[in-house]
Amino acid sequence: MGFIRSCSRSACQRSAVATLTYVYADSTAVLGPLATYAEPHTYDLCALHAERLTVPRGWEVVRLTLPTAPPEHNSDDLLALADAVREAAMDRSAQPAAAVHRGTKLPIEPPPDGAGPRRGHLRILREH
Repeated sequence: MGFIRSCSRSACQRSAVATLTYVYADSTAVLGPLATYAEPHTYDLCALHAERLTVPRGWEVVRLTLPTAPPEHNSDDLLALADAVREAAMDRSAQPAAAVHRGTKLPIEPPPDGAGPRRGHLRILREH
């Protein structure tokens, strides 16, 4: 069973549908669709609190379009990701020891400390 995130507002038990992020340098609050996973310094809001959002005087609110229905799961996305990972693994095994820059097939120099290329990260997300 997946974990459903709830609204960040105190005493609110509703399910979150939007994520709020602040850009302090621009005095802007960005309210958009629920982020894939919780991040520090962001706030998940239910539909009611997302609709009633107010910001300090002088701040701007950027409201991105919120989906009207939950996203549908598409197996093509997962298959495309798996194919991309397989392809990248084959490309690396065929390359010499030099690191490959993401998005190109051209070898680049490894870091001077000899640590080698930084490995990418995949994250497994639970379905909710």
